[in-house]
Amino acid sequence: MNNKSFFRRLMRYYVLFTIGFVLFLFALAILEHEGFPRVWIGYVFMFCTIVMYAIIGVISRTSNMLEYYVAGRRVPAFFNGMATAADWISAASFISLAGGLYLWGFDGLAYLMGWTGGFVLLAVLIAPFLRKFGQYTIPDYLSARYTGRYSDNVVRIIAVAATIIVSFTYVVAQIYGVGLITSRFTGVDFSVGIFLGLASILVCSFLGGMRAVTWTQVAQYIILIIAYMIPVVWLSIKHTNIPIPPIAYGSAIAKLSDRENILIDDPKEKEVRAIFNLYADDLNDKLQMLPESWENGRAEIQHNLEALKLGNAPLLEIKQTGRELATYPKDAEEAERKWIEDRAANRERAKPPTRHTEPFPGEDEAASDIKRNNFMALVFCLMLGTAALPHVLVRYYTTPSVKEARDSVFWTIFFIMALYITIPALAVLVKYDIYSSLVGSDFSKLPEWVSYWANIDKIHPLVAINDVNRDGIVQLAEIVMDVDMVVLATPEIAGLPYVISGLIAAGGLAAALSTADGLLLTISNALSHDVYFKTVDPHATTQKRVTVSKLLLLMVALIAAYIASLKPGDILSLVGAAFSLAGSALFPALVLGAMWKRANQEGAIAGMLIGFGVCAFYMLHTHPTLGGSHAAQWFHIAPISAGVFGVPAGMLAIVIVSLLTPAPDLRTESLIKDLRTP
Repeated sequence: MNNKSFFRRLMRYYVLFTIGFVLFLFALAILEHEGFPRVWIGYVFMFCTIVMYAIIGVISRTSNMLEYYVAGRRVPAFFNGMATAADWISAASFISLAGGLYLWGFDGLAYLMGWTGGFVLLAVLIAPFLRKFGQYTIPDYLSARYTGRYSDNVVRIIAVAATIIVSFTYVVAQIYGVGLITSRFTGVDFSVGIFLGLASILVCSFLGGMRAVTWTQVAQYIILIIAYMIPVVWLSIKHTNIPIPPIAYGSAIAKLSDRENILIDDPKEKEVRAIFNLYADDLNDKLQMLPESWENGRAEIQHNLEALKLGNAPLLEIKQTGRELATYPKDAEEAERKWIEDRAANRERAKPPTRHTEPFPGEDEAASDIKRNNFMALVFCLMLGTAALPHVLVRYYTTPSVKEARDSVFWTIFFIMALYITIPALAVLVKYDIYSSLVGSDFSKLPEWVSYWANIDKIHPLVAINDVNRDGIVQLAEIVMDVDMVVLATPEIAGLPYVISGLIAAGGLAAALSTADGLLLTISNALSHDVYFKTVDPHATTQKRVTVSKLLLLMVALIAAYIASLKPGDILSLVGAAFSLAGSALFPALVLGAMWKRANQEGAIAGMLIGFGVCAFYMLHTHPTLGGSHAAQWFHIAPISAGVFGVPAGMLAIVIVSLLTPAPDLRTESLIKDLRTP
């Protein structure tokens, strides 16, 4: 079958799929109107979308090596762009990015700028050369480019290690998102939700490899873009009477700014902020009096609990005090860590609300400079990390030609842009809705979505509203919202029918599953092809290699699901770490491999190890969750942007070591010349 007829057939299939999905939405909307229970709508959405992906996975099942690893190298640029966009629009983009813009305003634009700019670098510096090389994995390319006096497997194994660490960090974030969505819309425990979502991930990647993942990702992109657009268009019409969110953005920003001005000077808001300052001062006093303050606090709670029990107090009060005792720090060291965090949180809540459009807000010029430097560092890391992400790069092995690889980068940017130009509008519209509708409302009449989201995770609530000044009215400073719930709660915040909430869940699930599929496949293929076949058993049959890949995929998926169930951090911070690590370990070797003939094997080994080592060292020594301290930061750069040190270190290492060691041989020069030939 020629490429044109294959393209037309694919287009026909996916147009019919889109029409069928829209009709499915209408059917559920009618059922909701007729009184169909909400909980069942959530079940139907989750079940039907997962079944759709499973059907595509079963239809696309294969044991053919070329199909399993690179989808037969026959994916048209248009559809490869759509699949890559779905692979790219992860839980971070779909769930967390609008939430990040909601909370951080201007500073959140670093993610949009960095991720979009990264694809420009990818199109110019890396994708065409990978497709011209025409193998299966990123370690394949690096080991072939960097040959020398050491075994080719040295570069290959280092590249495999980097690929696994980067992809594993990223996939944990995606599975965390799957658990969040599944638990929200089925009511099961978060950990159970993770393993339910994992089953749907495995159906596609396990059965058909890249072939099944590609055609599933195209379907997932269609679902996620429809899911994202409906609520944001609704909000756009509601607040601005303009149905095109990017155009409504300017009007919404003006309305939000006016509302911000009122809230900044509101006496009640100032009263609440003053109370948070008092809380912070109290914690400061406790920290200075450790360990006596910890002992006294524990004794006081125990005394209160005993008094409540003896006085036959209401069971609710007894349970609440018992919970307070159970969550009290176990020792003085834990108390110190917790109270320092709580003091910082209270100080933050005591500050006036930051204007959404204010760039690099800070208490003084020095603080503003630190924020600006971190903004630029994050953009840098996200751009270079994007251009070096293994699960994105391998997608350009699947096109029929080098030209199609370049074209598919264009289509990838186009399909990502459709979402990315809408995300800032969604953040502003949701923010304005909350500032104008929720703020100033009566505590006795809080909307239903507040209690619903607060009860999903009672230990770490996704939303919390407490009447701090006891006036019965909601102030902005009394609201705490998790970055990962803004988009998922948007339909309820906007007052849309529940069927749209189910649609958003389906879209978020599609985003998380599509990326998780690609990442798990990248890890398992690196292990089976680059470690097992190239290093352990070079004589393995193609059937055995595919079987080993499937078994490894299952093992990696279960480990990632277990780690995600421990809730290691918010989605954006996990994803940010993956980008810094990818940029530091792989970007210098990938780019200099094509652009600089003098780069050799010794340089590549040194560059990958030093780049990764510097990045990992900085993260470990500056991230509190990893046992580090903010006091150890260099130039006040946040741990998420560790790549700003790792990438230059890797580049310098490749250049210096390559110049101090023998030049590459003639075979390598011939390979570079061939890669550069159009």
